[in-house]
Amino acid sequence: MAAREERAVEELLLPETADGLRRLVRRSMHRPPPWMPDFVLDDFIKCRYPPLRYKPKRTEWCGEHDKRNGTEDAIKFDDGTERGSNFLVAQRHAPYFLMAQGKNLPEPSHIGMAAPLLPTLSPPASRAAAALLLRRAPPLPLSLPAPLLLRRLLAPAPSPSPPVRPSPTFRSLATMPSAATAADLLMLGIETSCDDTAAAVVRGDGEILSQVVSSQEDLLVRWGGVAPKMAEEAHSLAIDQVVQKALDDANVSENDLSAVAVTVGPGLSLCLRVGVHKARKIAKSFRLPIVGVHHMEAHALVSRLVNKDLDFPFLALLISGGHNLLVLAHGLGQYVQLGTTIDDAIGEAYDKSARWLGLDIRKGGGPALEQLALEGDPNAVKFSVPMRQHKDCNFSYAGLKTQVRLAIESRNISTDDIPISSATRDDRQIRANIAASFQRVAVLHLEERCQRAVEWALKMEPSIKYFVVSGGVASNQYVRTHLNQIAEKNGLQLVCPPPRLCTDNGVMIAWTGIEHFIAGRFDDPPAVDEPDDMQYDLRPRWPLGEEYSEGRSASRSMKTARVHPSLTSMIQGSVH
Repeated sequence: MAAREERAVEELLLPETADGLRRLVRRSMHRPPPWMPDFVLDDFIKCRYPPLRYKPKRTEWCGEHDKRNGTEDAIKFDDGTERGSNFLVAQRHAPYFLMAQGKNLPEPSHIGMAAPLLPTLSPPASRAAAALLLRRAPPLPLSLPAPLLLRRLLAPAPSPSPPVRPSPTFRSLATMPSAATAADLLMLGIETSCDDTAAAVVRGDGEILSQVVSSQEDLLVRWGGVAPKMAEEAHSLAIDQVVQKALDDANVSENDLSAVAVTVGPGLSLCLRVGVHKARKIAKSFRLPIVGVHHMEAHALVSRLVNKDLDFPFLALLISGGHNLLVLAHGLGQYVQLGTTIDDAIGEAYDKSARWLGLDIRKGGGPALEQLALEGDPNAVKFSVPMRQHKDCNFSYAGLKTQVRLAIESRNISTDDIPISSATRDDRQIRANIAASFQRVAVLHLEERCQRAVEWALKMEPSIKYFVVSGGVASNQYVRTHLNQIAEKNGLQLVCPPPRLCTDNGVMIAWTGIEHFIAGRFDDPPAVDEPDDMQYDLRPRWPLGEEYSEGRSASRSMKTARVHPSLTSMIQGSVH
């Protein structure tokens, strides 16, 4: 029996890799279900079982570390900081390691004691699961004492604790008692991914009952752009009033809602957290399902609300302050990325150029620059078109931004001291010429990449009829006019939402939530005892689709921040 007990312990201690930990959890739990994809399981493990610690890279013990709740062994990180040995290092790209939850370990690479972890498995391994472990041959030759571990393994299961975050669920609309048909749905949409606090109530048939947006114009002027911490505080101050006004304008209450949709990414983490917290608070109080929405997918799908004839597949260009994205939409949640920005987006280039030119950016740098460009000569300043040597659909606006800044400096324009409203006639004309020249080249870059994207898209989906352009920059009439020429040249119909639905808004979030809710993609209401300070699964960098093979560019910048699996891969993984 001792040998069999030892093999059981070896099974418990085997996960020195991500695959090993996944196998352990799949075997030992009634949840998660066996079909759950690995990337969802990783989040499930990290959020539901915080006692499973992860090993940080290249660390060393450095004595005792004073914590609020006492002292514990400390870990010294590469950057010189010190944290307790129970600190959770949640890097989804790093291998998973079980860490000990005690003192006096000989070294941080110690595999760890499994005994303190077993009671936290909820529900824990049953006798049948233990027998299964005992029957399995050990993958690694270890000799460790086992009696205590085995006794805990075979102990009766305690009451399961509620999850920190619900695992994804997939149900049909027929299972929801709050709405009999799609037309009867009432969806509240909440958007806080950047600097606009927005909420809206939309019916399942596309009727917009309310739309409320609170902007941060004064903060934009004061800080010269979006300051994440300041934006978070502004969201926190505005979110309750914005949501309540959206409900009041729609003449509904929370009890009338079918579900709540909220942006979970991409965007600024601090800002996303405010909207998600509010959405989950409502969903928990009124027992409503919740739909996590991809911000860029919402920009693409809002056109389907205003144009009922817009069917899949279609080509979409999504242009905003943080994104330049060309995607082929095969279906709901099924996207192929043809091109993206390798550095800055066109909206960022518009905003920075407007600020350097001394324009009033309270209503947005893009509209201000577009208005000034009407007074200028688009051929007055010779800017070079980016990336003409690259035969792909990716974008780059960092170099064009630099050209604009150098053009301003070479003409001795004091935009910091003299805003456009106080500029002389000649000074204003110089600024207008720079603005017009910038806009011509920026949009020409868009045209060239979109033409290639249309060719690629028609090769993959010859039945495409529509070219969707959405996002904040899509409200620019100069951009619309020139992209319409690309669409007509290729026999496509250009579809752009009205300007009020191009910028960030709650309507697009609510509508995207409706589409996914009808498809059965939503989460159960949060647990009634979910803590208010829970850490949410936010996705600041979240690709929309899988990258097209011909669209990969050697010029892509190497960004080391964590990137979540794409929305398309998540949906594909959930149905296999």
